[in-house]
Amino acid sequence: MRITVVGLGYVGLSLALLLSEKDEVRGLDVDERKIALLKEGKSPIKDPLIEDWLGHREGLRFHPTLDPEEAYKDTEMVVLAAPTDYDPRKNYFDTSRLEEAIETGLRMTEGRKVPFIIKSTIPFGYTASLKEKYGKDVFLFSPEFLRESHALEDNLHPSRIIVGGDFSDPFLKEGAALFASLLKSQAGQGTPVLFMGSGEAESVKLFANTYLALRVAFFNELDTFCEVRGLSSSEVIKGVSLDPRIGDFYNNPSFGYGGYCLPKDTKQLRANFENVPETLISALVESNRTRKDFIAERTLEKAGFFGEEHERGENGVPGKEVVVGVYRLTMKSGSDNFRSSSIQGVMKRIKAKGAKVIVYEPILKESSFFGSEVLRDFDRFVQESDVILANRVDEKIRPYMGKVYTRDLYGRD
Repeated sequence: MRITVVGLGYVGLSLALLLSEKDEVRGLDVDERKIALLKEGKSPIKDPLIEDWLGHREGLRFHPTLDPEEAYKDTEMVVLAAPTDYDPRKNYFDTSRLEEAIETGLRMTEGRKVPFIIKSTIPFGYTASLKEKYGKDVFLFSPEFLRESHALEDNLHPSRIIVGGDFSDPFLKEGAALFASLLKSQAGQGTPVLFMGSGEAESVKLFANTYLALRVAFFNELDTFCEVRGLSSSEVIKGVSLDPRIGDFYNNPSFGYGGYCLPKDTKQLRANFENVPETLISALVESNRTRKDFIAERTLEKAGFFGEEHERGENGVPGKEVVVGVYRLTMKSGSDNFRSSSIQGVMKRIKAKGAKVIVYEPILKESSFFGSEVLRDFDRFVQESDVILANRVDEKIRPYMGKVYTRDLYGRD
């Protein structure tokens, strides 16, 4: 088959590589640097398996391009993985880039009926609304369930394959079956495949990610309780997690949930609950804010900073400037993703209190990050920091734990 994949981020690139083992895949993106790297066989994102496939996998029929005409020529299927994000002003996902991709695709395939499979995260009811907006019965939605830095691995070994659409339409039913068969041929015959309405598929994605956020928030609140009460969080977590109904996973405390999916999906689900009774989803979003407030307060306490009282000092003499060093902005260990990382929210709170913040982030090219100096000299970073804030601990920072404030109990994500 000839398949067009639009948007070569984590979702699109991993899917394009997977499909290009057996089919002709043209990957379209607007980022010139990304396309240049891909043409050299280099990955623009940090994912060990993607890097390995691009560098060493023989026989891939993957052709990255900036040219829509090249990407859509004779295509038989379009997979849309354009980015979407939650817009707090509109209380809704910003789907403008996805719609630009849809309109380009419809223009390029005019005169032919081609299935458009949406892999972007979208709000409830969005897929069905496209038929009315564009007058085309070509849209399907297939949610992805990928871990950061493990996108290709998770596409190769998915927990389930879901395709949603209006299956009273024979064309959409056939397109959904074809797309699912392409994924299943790579994933193995034991992978569950579910076909459902587009609204149900959209809800699966939002509720699955919100449950993961709920689990993160639960163990973070457990950890907050233990820290304030002087208890061992690790002992309590172990005792709780040995219950097989709960399980010993996804339970390492952090500074809050963040990253590509959980913050925006929880907020979008809350927005979709309009006129539907709920309290839990709203409480979850608020819990994540509260955790960041708590982490900021504890960090400043460890640094010996006490707000206005500290700034005035004794007898009106200002106190010593307190410097909080932020160790890594990335969301997870081994990641290159800064997007909505929880430590950024903690940084903002610390700076709002009046303390100085410096950053150690070796993969950041800029000399400052939202007004905070970025240091690449690790020894200088440690020396200048009164306290070091680390969402995740690694071997580089471990020798300086006397200065470090972290809630990473297990040295894992």
